[in-house]
Amino acid sequence: MTHSATEALTDDIHQAGFYPELVLDTVEEALAGLTPTSHLVQVETHFDQNEVHRHITVLVLAESALLVAHLDDQNLDESGQQVLAHVSVETLHVSRISTLTVSYTYPQPQHYRSGSEVSEVSLLIAWTGSQRLDVQPADCPDPTCDADHGYAGLAPREDMLLRVSAPADGPVATAQARTFARALRAAHMAAMAGAGA
Repeated sequence: MTHSATEALTDDIHQAGFYPELVLDTVEEALAGLTPTSHLVQVETHFDQNEVHRHITVLVLAESALLVAHLDDQNLDESGQQVLAHVSVETLHVSRISTLTVSYTYPQPQHYRSGSEVSEVSLLIAWTGSQRLDVQPADCPDPTCDADHGYAGLAPREDMLLRVSAPADGPVATAQARTFARALRAAHMAAMAGAGA
């Protein structure tokens, strides 16, 4: 796409209003000169007892690359006085996507007509990228045991699940999620066809 795709990405990040300059700089640096062709910006808010936490996820499709950027501000510095923002960015070739599942929810399906709007879009993306290993000392059921039982660990798969719903995020956000899902699916299918040739 043209410069308008970059402008649309910039506008959506600014409209999200969650540390927009930090998010823009992070995304621009990660794109490394590639031009975005499609994107999805989602801000989520959740409540933890008496605290409110927000985080933003930005997915950008640029040529055959998928950029996944995530920023949250749940951490405080060592003194507990200043908020810290944690930013992670992963860039992968769309051919590395092992699973791409797009789910749609339609209200009142008995009234469905071609082109009807969806009320919810869920996007599950799985790839073999970064993997986290959680290791802890192995437990023993005997409370009097003082032997070393080694370690037990988990290596959970790093999937990404985004859900955008019209009631929570608005119909424009739902339409944008659907547009991004279609673009990502087309790029993924093209990469799979190219790999099979």
